[in-house]
Amino acid sequence: MNENTQTTTPSAAVTGMVDHVLALAAGWTRWNGEPAHVDGREYTPHKAIRRVTDHLIDHLAELEARLAGEEPQPDHWHASLITTEADLAPFTPQDLDEARSRLTRLARIWANRLDALTDEQLDDSPGEGWSFRELARHLTESVYYADAVGDLS
Repeated sequence: MNENTQTTTPSAAVTGMVDHVLALAAGWTRWNGEPAHVDGREYTPHKAIRRVTDHLIDHLAELEARLAGEEPQPDHWHASLITTEADLAPFTPQDLDEARSRLTRLARIWANRLDALTDEQLDDSPGEGWSFRELARHLTESVYYADAVGDLS
């Protein structure tokens, strides 16, 4: 998280993260099929998109459960520990189109939800865990997965 992220609205932080990921993904159709090795793990274009998507879904489910007064369901993602066969597939222009559609919609869901919350709700969020403002900032760390693959344009 950088200084700009700290001064940005929570919704802008999330949409900005997705914009960053998609900007990098635009060059991934040139991927040579060799996973990037970062911090003892493998990263590919599909894995980066999967991890960003899973992270957005996981924490959105947490936010919605907490707002409803429920305990969030624990996630059972394998996260970046595994690289699936699907992660190793070529990243085609159609995959880029799908990623743009999926992540742009998820970012808008997040932005709409966060913008509907008051500053009090953002900072004094119900249930246990990060405040919703902190949760949005945490989501910006998802750029890690895209940065691991890098700019292939």
